[in-house]
Amino acid sequence: MTEVVKNKQVIFKDYVNGYPTISDMVVTSDATIRLELPENDDGLILVKNLYLSCDPYMRNRMTKAMEGSYIDSFTPGTPIVGYGVSRILDSSHPNFKKDELVWGLVNWEEYSLIKDTSSLIKIQHTDVPLSYYTGILGMPGITAYVGFHKICSPKKGETMFVSAASGAVGQLVGQFAKLFGCYVVGSAGSKEKVDLLKNKFGFDEAFNYKEEQDLNAALKKYFPNGIDIYFENVGGKMLEEVLRNMRLNGRIAVCGMISQYNLDQTEGIHNLFLLVMKRIRMEGFLVFDHYDEHPKFLEMILPLIHDGKITYVEDTAEGLENAPAVLIGLFSGINVGKQVVAIAHE
Repeated sequence: MTEVVKNKQVIFKDYVNGYPTISDMVVTSDATIRLELPENDDGLILVKNLYLSCDPYMRNRMTKAMEGSYIDSFTPGTPIVGYGVSRILDSSHPNFKKDELVWGLVNWEEYSLIKDTSSLIKIQHTDVPLSYYTGILGMPGITAYVGFHKICSPKKGETMFVSAASGAVGQLVGQFAKLFGCYVVGSAGSKEKVDLLKNKFGFDEAFNYKEEQDLNAALKKYFPNGIDIYFENVGGKMLEEVLRNMRLNGRIAVCGMISQYNLDQTEGIHNLFLLVMKRIRMEGFLVFDHYDEHPKFLEMILPLIHDGKITYVEDTAEGLENAPAVLIGLFSGINVGKQVVAIAHE
């Protein structure tokens, strides 16, 4: 007989206002799953989830989706959904085979039965840690690559500022910029993260925004002649002060605005006319529109990893039961590097 096992899950309880808490999710082992697909049911795959990714955008899915939102909200009473790395245990899908490794969107649970495989990408390169496909080789890595090389339109010798620079995307953007020949400064929320930016990731300078009473003065200190490129991860007051320090014909790539995600009323920016006065191009982007770049991205990033020219830091929590706490921790900055949840090691 086919084995039936308990399937530990992280269930989303209900829509969230303000800061999410651990109590907005519940870890349960009530569900069971059969470790074999039903007969005569084509197009399915059964996976064992190995690593899960905690990402800031997931906060937006905890609220009822606004009109025009790029992604659906989580459904109360069902598992949280996010990027993960999985091994296929069984498949009735013509494009996926047993024992293949994939990364893409999965439920936060030990085992998943997947009907919609459109987000799944096969893992061909296993000479790097599999967890890298939650970060540097997955969605955050492609985000950093596209954001810097396509949206920022960099030129060698330009000045660049990266906010939330020690996170999964920021740490890579800064290193791509340094390899390209830019002067790079990053901001982060602790001394440990600032030291990481300067001593491990190779940023020219970095500062702790929590210790700066005057962000405008801090930016003028590190960019006396102004900022050519800003990689935006924070929003709010930071964006307003950056606009004051942008150079003519500067570029701003808007990747996220984590300072705004937990506010009932988001903060306004009061100097947007500087976009006109300084002829600044400010562009938002979504990685989902650029997954066709993935093969080209791998050709670029894998040699850099193997040659030690890119440094990547993960913050790994062990066990699905710890996933709610570390997801919530993203919004207070407790993670150092890319936040990963390890369910099973292979």
